[in-house]
Amino acid sequence: MQDSHTLNVKRRQLLKLSGALAGGVALAGLSRSALADAQPSSSAGFTTPTAEHPIRINFNENALGMSPRAQAAARDAVVKANRYAKEEIIALRSQLAGRYQLPDESILLTAGSSEGIRAAIEAYATLDTQLVIPALTYGDGEHFAAIAGMKITKVPMLDGWQFDINGLKQAVANHAGPSLVYLVNPNNPTATITPADLIEPWIASKPANTVFIVDEAYAEFVNDPRFRSVGPLLKQGADNVILLKTFSKIYAMAGMRVGYAVAQPALIARLANHVAGEKINFCGVDAALASLHDEAFVTYSKKSNDTSRQILLKTLNELGLDYLPSEANFVFFKLTTPLAAFQQQMKQAGILVGRAFPPADDWCRISLGTPQEMTFVAHTLKQFRSQKQL
Repeated sequence: MQDSHTLNVKRRQLLKLSGALAGGVALAGLSRSALADAQPSSSAGFTTPTAEHPIRINFNENALGMSPRAQAAARDAVVKANRYAKEEIIALRSQLAGRYQLPDESILLTAGSSEGIRAAIEAYATLDTQLVIPALTYGDGEHFAAIAGMKITKVPMLDGWQFDINGLKQAVANHAGPSLVYLVNPNNPTATITPADLIEPWIASKPANTVFIVDEAYAEFVNDPRFRSVGPLLKQGADNVILLKTFSKIYAMAGMRVGYAVAQPALIARLANHVAGEKINFCGVDAALASLHDEAFVTYSKKSNDTSRQILLKTLNELGLDYLPSEANFVFFKLTTPLAAFQQQMKQAGILVGRAFPPADDWCRISLGTPQEMTFVAHTLKQFRSQKQL
């Protein structure tokens, strides 16, 4: 549990560390000598991990934990959790709608973004509907489409594991029936973005019988100016887009399971038939409300993530390991050893890393922990290299 004092201490530590790394808020000019010989430490609240108590950087969680304000709101909600959070749910929906400058009816609260994915798939699942997805992306869309008995069309990736937008367009054009296009941006597990200039014209062209599901779970971590949320398209009236969002990542609320869908009211009404009502737990709702107003924590959360990313990327560069440009809270890099062996090796060192993501069988996803955790990870990777184990 973190109080405001603890968070302020961590902020000061982060500013000191990021200053050593980059000499500025943007972390753009990483010094080659910074942290070259950094050693993991048990100081500053960091405890050296073990196999029994590992660093968990395998599920794209936010290692900071919720903001102190969100934690306090969640604790206070416990005493009233014998009631339904009806008024609070209305307030959360209204505040989210205000952020997108849309009517309240354009928001559907969900249990994380996963329930939004399932609801969107089920709402449009018919015997002649296909789900069109890139070959390497987050698996929930394919999972729920398979349960619904839908045809699933996977489009091979371009070099660098980029989405083939032209290939996706062709898959839609070649299908006689309706299409659902599921795009994760930034993508998981690659952490790469698809530029808005490739997505927006396609949506604006309104291909017949096509609905776009755009999952922006990691959007708040993006630095690349070529990325743009599809949110403004909804404000402009786009009626063929469902935007999915979550409080799991930048707000560090993965275990609270609070997410939402944004779309035109008619689409939201259709999705609403496939959720068990907006029955989000009281603690999650109040934590989400508090998080929306804690802009200082969001800034801190992104700054911490940027710092951790630079620590890891600097190490990968030193080790000569290929990686994809990361715009999320994880990094996808190419291994020189089998993934299963690397996972076991890291686990023994007290670090859990990501699972396999076919067809990228020789790549590994590492989520970004705190800067202190990533310093330990960086030191461990260097040790493995010195021992010729990496």
